[in-house]
Amino acid sequence: MARTPGSRTAGGPPKRSESAGDRPPRDRRPRSRERDSDGAGEGEFVEKLVGINRVAKVVKGGRRFGFAALVIVGDRKGRVGHGSGKAREVPEAIRKATEQARRALVRIPLREGRTLHHDIVGHFGAGRVVLRAASPGTGIIAGGPMRAIFEALGVQDVVAKSIGTSNPHNMIKATFQALTHSVSPRSVAQRRGKKVSEILGKGTAAAAEARE
Repeated sequence: MARTPGSRTAGGPPKRSESAGDRPPRDRRPRSRERDSDGAGEGEFVEKLVGINRVAKVVKGGRRFGFAALVIVGDRKGRVGHGSGKAREVPEAIRKATEQARRALVRIPLREGRTLHHDIVGHFGAGRVVLRAASPGTGIIAGGPMRAIFEALGVQDVVAKSIGTSNPHNMIKATFQALTHSVSPRSVAQRRGKKVSEILGKGTAAAAEARE
C-alpha cells in the first residue's frame, strides 16, 4: 500500500512534506556577465560578454540553430583584446571567443594609468569613433561595446562617441584601431632620438614624466 507523505512509518515520527514556505528563497537577481578568468589567476583578467547572436540554418529536417558570441578580455592594467566565436551551444561559443580574445591582447599606453594620452579618431568599415582624454573625475562616458573595452582596459576617465554604425563588431574594431594608434610622449621621444622636454617643452615634459 502506498504511503502518503503524512503517514506514520514504523519506528519513527511521521514524515512531513516540505511546503513552499519552508524552502529557502531563490535568488532571482540577474547573473553578472563579468567574471574573472579561471586559468590566469584570480582577478588578473576580466571577461565581458558584449553580445550573443542566434542564427538559424534551414535544413531538410527543420531549422538548425547556432550562436555567435562577442567577448572583451582585459587585465585593467593597459592590456585588452576582443574575440568572436561560433558554436551550436552558447557556452562553447563564449569559450571560443574568450580564447581568441586572449590571443589578441594588445598593450595600450595610458596617462597616469587612468586616461588616454591624446584624442584619437578610429575607423573600420562603416564604424567611426572619437576618443578624447579627460580630466580626473570625469568617468567613462561611453556606451555599448566601447564602455566594455574601457572597463577591461582599466581606463577611468574618457569621453567617447560613436558617429558611425551601431554594429558592435565594427564599433569594437574601430575602437581598437584608434587605441592602437595611441602613443605616449616618451615613445615618440625615443623614436625620434630626442628628449621628452624637446618634444613637449620643459614645463609640460616634467609634468608628463611625473604622470608616467
